Amino acid sequence: MSRANINEQLSILALTKVQGMRVALLRRFYDVIGSASELFANLDNIHDILPDATPQLINALSDKSILDRAKKEMDFIEDNGIKLICLGDDDYPFRLQECDDAPIALYTLGNTNLNARHIISIVGTRHATHYGKELCEHFVSDIARMLPDTLIVSGLAYGIDVCAHRAALNSGLPTVGVLAHGLDRIYPSAHRSVAKNMLGNGGLLTEFMSETNSLPAYFVQRNRIVAGMADATVVVESASSGGSLITASLAQGYARDCFAFPGRVNDQYSCGCNELISRNRAALITSAYDFVEAMNWKSMAPKSETPQELELFPNLSPEENNILEHLRKNPDGLLINQMVVELNEPINRLMSLLFELEMSGLVKAVAGGRYFAVNP
Repeated sequence: MSRANINEQLSILALTKVQGMRVALLRRFYDVIGSASELFANLDNIHDILPDATPQLINALSDKSILDRAKKEMDFIEDNGIKLICLGDDDYPFRLQECDDAPIALYTLGNTNLNARHIISIVGTRHATHYGKELCEHFVSDIARMLPDTLIVSGLAYGIDVCAHRAALNSGLPTVGVLAHGLDRIYPSAHRSVAKNMLGNGGLLTEFMSETNSLPAYFVQRNRIVAGMADATVVVESASSGGSLITASLAQGYARDCFAFPGRVNDQYSCGCNELISRNRAALITSAYDFVEAMNWKSMAPKSETPQELELFPNLSPEENNILEHLRKNPDGLLINQMVVELNEPINRLMSLLFELEMSGLVKAVAGGRYFAVNP
């Protein structure tokens, strides 16, 4: 619920258009003054409110065009059913509000709760491989079963981002796309249909006014919202550089949990994840089960009244039998990276086989990527 009246909302929007004011500075500035409308109402004696106000700042605040732009945006908001959320409002994302550089105004379309019990940001390369897409889909579908009160957040970009949104929609989870432009457009346009579907179970979120183009710097700027509004960030696939690594770094800076799926050492789009893990900047996970256990979240998946029975003679492939026998010879369990070397299996194939064995109740995964054979 908004605590700001129309005049205060107009003033807040005008404040976001002050030239030369960085986002973090704008947040601190707003925290000091407490009321944007009071600031504009007292420009003639601004030093009573801001003793250190510079002539440049006073000139920028006195520019009438910023209020005119704010009024135009308010008309756009009203005409298009957009919700304006200001810093301090009850429905402002409380996790994001903890961040020093949180935007003082957000524009949203959709029907989701931005303060859901559990929020996970999923990011990765725009050049997602089959391995990465499969990981993402399995992760989200398992999260939906274990924690159906989870909101999935990403950036609606090509690759892992849109895969996460689609997987959430397919699994019945709400999903929010954080945009690097205004709500008068969708970039990339190829994702317009996905964005439309998200409005029915989730939505779109941005700090940018309408008529704002997607500049490269804005994608980096929006990544702090992706990281800041979530409990944890999960990197599925990433090259040695890219936006997902920036998001992971931002998550760390906000003291949020960060996780990454490993990949083969020579895979271009796993280099970033492997580096995050090796440098202890992200915890290794191989499944949603690892993630939920690491977060110490209680799974809400319905439990059977009777324990799951193991098949006495499961119809396993030779590869699955080989994995199972290898695990039975190692009662202390094996790490995924150990099995890649010892079994000479590509990690994407190995993880797919382990997933099938886990679903059959023959293998158990625990935090840290360690697998055990479940003895009958």
